[in-house]
Amino acid sequence: MGDPKKQRKKYDPPRFPWRTDVLQGELRLLGQYGLRNKRELWRHKTMLSKFRGSARSTLGMSEEEGKKMKIQLLNRLNRLGILPETAGLDDVLDLAIEDILERRLQSLVFNKGLAKSVYQARQLITHGHIAIGKKRVTAPSYLVPRLEEAHIEYSPSSTIANSDHPLRQTLISLPPKTKTIENATEEGARS
Repeated sequence: MGDPKKQRKKYDPPRFPWRTDVLQGELRLLGQYGLRNKRELWRHKTMLSKFRGSARSTLGMSEEEGKKMKIQLLNRLNRLGILPETAGLDDVLDLAIEDILERRLQSLVFNKGLAKSVYQARQLITHGHIAIGKKRVTAPSYLVPRLEEAHIEYSPSSTIANSDHPLRQTLISLPPKTKTIENATEEGARS
């Protein structure tokens, strides 16, 4: 038997982790998007940093060298639903961490009204109650491509798929969703 492959960190921690503004910003995002810990946030920040780095290096290249990289980067961000089709490299540099966090399965499940809170959305996903098409997805941090977004639903094998399930009844009795994640967390903080 060989040695198992060593796991590598998929994130870079912040340079100044003990600055008050950094800590407060991270805690706000953790609560707003229902993240489990800061490593989840740092992983998405590292991803954003790599997208921006690719855009900066592409801008520094000559026209013909950078054209292929530019198209690949913009197509990837468009497929993920982070940027629209008409976006350019300047739009990549303007991306914020919230743009990526909004594309997580957990955020989309809450925004579609399949769960009462982002925390409940996380629980439903990890317990296997959410599917994209016919495929069950159990990773709340899964970045949902634009084409798969319309296919997010309760898993057919889940008990919650039954419209008489108590969870579904409480969701039906709630007013229609006009909330975003930001508004819901602000209301939760007030009560």
